[in-house]
Amino acid sequence: MRSILDKQISPARGAVAVIAVLSAGLLAACGGNDDDTGDDAETAAAGQATAADSVTVADSWVRATDKDMSAVFGILENGSDTDAVVVSAESDLATMELHEVVEEDGEMVMQEVPGGFTIPADGSRELKPGGDHLMLLGLTDPIVAGDEITVAIEFEDGSELEFTTVAKEFEGGDEDYEPGGMDDMDDSDDM
Repeated sequence: MRSILDKQISPARGAVAVIAVLSAGLLAACGGNDDDTGDDAETAAAGQATAADSVTVADSWVRATDKDMSAVFGILENGSDTDAVVVSAESDLATMELHEVVEEDGEMVMQEVPGGFTIPADGSRELKPGGDHLMLLGLTDPIVAGDEITVAIEFEDGSELEFTTVAKEFEGGDEDYEPGGMDDMDDSDDM
């Protein structure tokens, strides 16, 4: 029985073996070193889930109106174990702001939300008339019941979630949304 060392290797097999060893060395050299954090950090970050990957929008709707303001409502659901923070919203129809309704000096007032909407880990945040909502300001065309509009919300981590919502008639609440406040919730139907 002959050992491998006793066998003679043909020149063709030897050349293939040398090429294979050199190729493996070149591939290892192209892999970078442990001190390189640029590309490796970007690759690792690309594999992480974003807030937009974890949040869904349920039961969304926009109030039909012929006024210059309306609002988007629904439920923002976070399926991750980390809080998600909505910092802005946009639509082709109008300027958008994140709004809340709070009591101030015995009156209900609408104001822009400082810091955005936090959706708790494995939780939800409801957007509803008389409460948190995505405000549409400066509408140039009416929103008719049945219309579908597209809204994009941006999260604190820079990710975006786009969703389509449908317009519907809504008489309840009767909030009068004016920039800087909320006037006489019982007597107006501006929203």
